[in-house]
Order: sequence, then structure tokens, then C-alpha cells
Amino acid sequence: MAKIGFIGLGIMGSPMAINPVRAGHTVTGWNRSPEKTAPLVEAGGTAAATIAEAVRDADVVITMVPASPQVEAVAYGQDGILENAPSGALLIDHSSITPQTSIELAEKAAAKGIRVLDAPVSGGEAGAIEAVLSIMVGGEKADFDAAVPVLQAMGKTIVHCGPHGAGQTVKAANQLIVSINLQACAEAVNFLEKSGVDLKAALEVLNGGLAGSTVLTRKMDNFLLQDYQPGFKVDLHHKDMGIVTDAARSVGAVLPVGAVAAQLIASARAQGWGDLDHSVLLKGVQRLSGDADA
Repeated sequence: MAKIGFIGLGIMGSPMAINPVRAGHTVTGWNRSPEKTAPLVEAGGTAAATIAEAVRDADVVITMVPASPQVEAVAYGQDGILENAPSGALLIDHSSITPQTSIELAEKAAAKGIRVLDAPVSGGEAGAIEAVLSIMVGGEKADFDAAVPVLQAMGKTIVHCGPHGAGQTVKAANQLIVSINLQACAEAVNFLEKSGVDLKAALEVLNGGLAGSTVLTRKMDNFLLQDYQPGFKVDLHHKDMGIVTDAARSVGAVLPVGAVAAQLIASARAQGWGDLDHSVLLKGVQRLSGDADA
């Protein structure tokens, strides 16, 4: 069992920190908003007042923050992870950030004797709660092998994808697929509604065939109820589409449908829906179809 310092206890980070406690690990958590440590403490974890306190005695440090600037903020500086975690510690970054940021973090951490894995996740809030996340990992194979017992407390599909940055590259591809799938689902729902078909029955049969997907399974209730409480925010998907667009450009990969999906997510954000679940793409389709009240 590991001593874990967990940094970032938001929608995803909170259940991800709780599951290792349930698996028998010792978890000390820190969050910029201290009140968000309450669920971890109720589950048997410990709250830290500072990042330094959370990581000082950790075998494993886990970060789950929104983007590259936040990873850099918690990792670097006098009060950050690299200055306070013990030499030999393993830093697992579950944030979705640019591959280059992950590579730079690994290089700077190595100078402090700290090993790093980039290990972004897919599965949303429900997957985090149920500990069935898909975890795509970049870094040294030996470090991945050492991390598996901890990762198994949070995920179900755990795959070593290659060197530092590879996990983030695979996550960018994941977000590309999810964005296109979400938009296709949203368009199908709008088409079905306007056709007067029993929407619940239609989605159930579609999800049982080739059109079925994890996206449709996870977001079906959002579409049926038009409930956009965030499981994964539009703002975060917008950030991720910027990552995949830049990464694809750097390797010469053309993303014609992905570019449209990125613009539709940007449009949802421009509508003021950044804090809503990305299934709110349905609302965008409804408005394009003339539903002014959507």
C-alpha cells in the first residue's frame, strides 16, 4: 500500500482520490479550495493545508488539475511538488495537458530524482466514481509497472502507450473521438425529436447496434432529460480540442471533421455554456434547427 499525496480534488479528482483510500492506500489531499477536501476526509483520507504538506512523505504523488498552467503551478516553485516530494517518489499526472508540458515536467523532475508518468484518463465523472476509468500512460515502462497497483484503484483499462508525452497524445485522440461522437449523437437526437419518434426507445435500440457507444451510454440521460449538469465541462473539452488541433498540425495530420467539432464546442462555449456538460452540444444543434427556446 502506498502513501499518496493527491493534488486537485475537483469533479474528477475527488472520487479518484477516494477510491485508493477504499483500496487500502493512505491518501493526503490538497485542493486550492479547501472545502473540496471534505469528501476525501469523510472517506478516511487526510486534508493538507499546503502542497508541501501533502507530498512531503509521499511514495506517489498524483495530480488532477485542469490544464498545463495549473500543472506547472503545482509542480514548480518553492512550494511545489518538485521542491517538496522526496527523491525517488513517483509523480503520476492525470491532468489532460499538452504532450510537450508532460515531457518538460519529466525532464525537470528527473533532476530532482522524481519519476514521472503522464496518465490522462477517460470515462468522465461516472467512470471516476465507479473506478472504471481508461488510463493511458506515457513514461518509463518500469515506472508504469510500479504504478499499476495504484492505478488499478481508479481505473479498469490501464495501458502503457509509450514514452513521456505518449499518454497525452492518446488522450488528445480520445477527445477528438468523443467530440465527434457527441456531435453525432446530438444531431441524431434532434432528428429523432423532430420526427416525433419515441426518443428513449430509439436511443435504446441504436445503442444496441453498430451505432452504440460509451458516449451514448454515458450521456443518454443527459439527452433524454436535457440535463447538462457537468460531468465533463465544455470549457475543458474546448481546451482539449486546442491540444489535439495543435498536436495534429505539428505532425501533419489533417482533421477535417475534428475541426468542425472543435468549432461547435467553441460555439457552445461562446454561448455561455462553458460550465455545462459537453452533452449541451444538443442545445447548439436545436438552436441551429430553429428552436429559439433551446
